[in-house]
Amino acid sequence: MGVFASFKAMTTGSTLAPEKAGKVVQKPYPNFKVIVLNDDFNTFQHVAECLLKYIPGMTSDRAWELTNQVHFEGQAIVWVGPQEPAELYHQQLSRAGLTMAPLEAA
Repeated sequence: MGVFASFKAMTTGSTLAPEKAGKVVQKPYPNFKVIVLNDDFNTFQHVAECLLKYIPGMTSDRAWELTNQVHFEGQAIVWVGPQEPAELYHQQLSRAGLTMAPLEAA
């Protein structure tokens, strides 16, 4: 057995590593809730129109449901999803004059 052959024999043995060593555990990014709060100055019409304008996929019926929830329950979660778009929608609704809760991890 030459030097090369014996070296190959030494390196082909297997060593067992702990089960989790070297594994990358992927954690999903948390979602964030965009929450509109009730106030005494925004009209139902304005709140519903803002939801339709700034929240993707919003329907007129859903906008009015959420507007009623804001009025009668004091708040409504109007969108849940990744942080970056949540920040955008929160900022847009806030600039439109809606009263917003701080962004909250879902």
